[in-house]
Amino acid sequence: MPANPPKGQGVKSSPTDATDRHERAKDYLSPGEMAKLLDAAKAGRHGMRDHLLLLMTYRHGLRVSEAVGLRRDELDLDRARLWVRRLKGGLSVEQPIAGDELRAIKRHLAARTDALPWLFISERGQPLTRQAVNYMTAAAAERADLQGVHPHTLRHSCGFALADKGHDLRLIQDYLGHRDPRHTVHYTRTAGRRFEGLWR
Repeated sequence: MPANPPKGQGVKSSPTDATDRHERAKDYLSPGEMAKLLDAAKAGRHGMRDHLLLLMTYRHGLRVSEAVGLRRDELDLDRARLWVRRLKGGLSVEQPIAGDELRAIKRHLAARTDALPWLFISERGQPLTRQAVNYMTAAAAERADLQGVHPHTLRHSCGFALADKGHDLRLIQDYLGHRDPRHTVHYTRTAGRRFEGLWR
């Protein structure tokens, strides 16, 4: 018999393998857990900014690089719309801004005294770094007594929340900016809503 190939060589993983690996562990927060995280973010040194950043990351399914890259001119506050500029070749779209989020944005901007173009800035007047968002998220998660939370958890939480509301695969795919539906399917496959009523 031929020898087994070295790990990582000679064996191609299928899209199904990748999806199944992703599904083995719960990598998202429930709406209740998200509420705890967002409340905990308010208690930080820059609570207003940090709460808004985590809220928008969750509501719009942002990658951390997309969140820190948000600019003021991508907001249309009169129409309550946000232009979501997706990275990694994702589909950029316009998304609505919910009322509580809109109010938080207006409070955040009203507290700013600068004219810098970025929505989220550091004390030095620069865009926040990935490391700063990682630290902020970890600190809020610790205050909320939540384990294993990182910024990308919020993007997954968005996908699972939309699936649990019963939205179809294509809508979630477009909302998250996925070009390939294989990146979206695990949200709809594992949503508990699919299994409701099985024992009636």
